[in-house]
Amino acid sequence: VQLVESGGGLAQPGGSLRLSCAASGFTFSSYAMGWFRQAPGKERVFVAAINWRGDSTYYADSVKGRFTISRDNAKNTLYLQMNSLKPEDTGLYYCAKSPEKRPLAVLTAYDYWGQGTQVTVSS
Repeated sequence: VQLVESGGGLAQPGGSLRLSCAASGFTFSSYAMGWFRQAPGKERVFVAAINWRGDSTYYADSVKGRFTISRDNAKNTLYLQMNSLKPEDTGLYYCAKSPEKRPLAVLTAYDYWGQGTQVTVSS
């Protein structure tokens, strides 16, 4: 299993970024996926999750209405569209594979992780 995140960078407050996660080594369309983030000196926390078909999503309250998780099963790719970015969105963003089909918010429910992509929101 390999998960490779990309799309991070520096954004101004109020700006947007789109993260991607390229998946390989497993049947991507069979499993739920999630995004997590970790700010410096803090724990890794849940951001968003999506079920195996892409028709059920779940968000942390802190990003609801600003972030959108999606997936393209034909391209084995997971996305996170981040709009109206805030400085508190800064962190290392990880994509993760779940062993289940339904979206989950619990970190320990995920069995494989990418290396992360850095997002910095600053003026």
